Amino acid sequence: MKISILLRSILLGFFVLLISMAAYGQTATGDYMVGEEDMLQISVWGNPNLNCLVPVKPSGTISVPLLGEIAASGLTVVELRAKLEQSYSKFIKKPVVNVLVTAVNSYKVYLLGSGIGNRVSGEISLKKDTTLLQLLSKTGALVGKPENSYILRDGKRLDVDFGALFRGDASKDLLLKSGDIVYISSSADSQIRVMGAVKAPSLVPYRSGMTALDAVIVAGGFNEFANENGVYIIRKNGNKTIKIRVKLKEVINGSGEDIPLRPGDLVNVKTTIF
Repeated sequence: MKISILLRSILLGFFVLLISMAAYGQTATGDYMVGEEDMLQISVWGNPNLNCLVPVKPSGTISVPLLGEIAASGLTVVELRAKLEQSYSKFIKKPVVNVLVTAVNSYKVYLLGSGIGNRVSGEISLKKDTTLLQLLSKTGALVGKPENSYILRDGKRLDVDFGALFRGDASKDLLLKSGDIVYISSSADSQIRVMGAVKAPSLVPYRSGMTALDAVIVAGGFNEFANENGVYIIRKNGNKTIKIRVKLKEVINGSGEDIPLRPGDLVNVKTTIF
């Protein structure tokens, strides 16, 4: 009789767990890292009064019965479960805790770069584990310059072969992590803009070793109003923009120093001041 009652209790508990999973939907695996705004379903075996559905607060904590505020953000589901079991062990003998992530709201990545065109950009909230290819397919950001595209994770650039991935090699795919920055470069990022007092202001295809003088020549050369010593390279360096003066008249005369260009540079030729 006792065995039968125990078996029925186990089956009933399992059934309740399945109902909970169906009602809320387990949207993350045990190695998912909990973050702010996520919703968690917490149940303590044999203690239904401790079961709760709680949000992860902006402070990174959850408020659970008996324990109060518990830090949850930054822990995996498995780690949080172990932490709750350890905390509840002060009040319950050998507690068994189950943690389900019922709503993922903290899994955010950032999609940037000119290669995404008019597609979704900036902060993107994901509802489940997502790979790079899935993100690009979802947003349509597949028109970039692969060799200049990259992922930043924890401030470090990952070695991702975007070119192979764009050609359909799924083995180059990888699982994104919350906080990843995905930069998609376009062909414009590898061009040089030549503006100002030149005969044909234009976008000039970048090639290795190209200098400021090379770019001006490709843009038709100086026009009659050009200040040949008033040439400036405008270059982005991280979040900063730097301005480099090049005296091309002296370069042409053999006494000045030409400056090598970088992809994305702007060459601006000033006019003569009358």
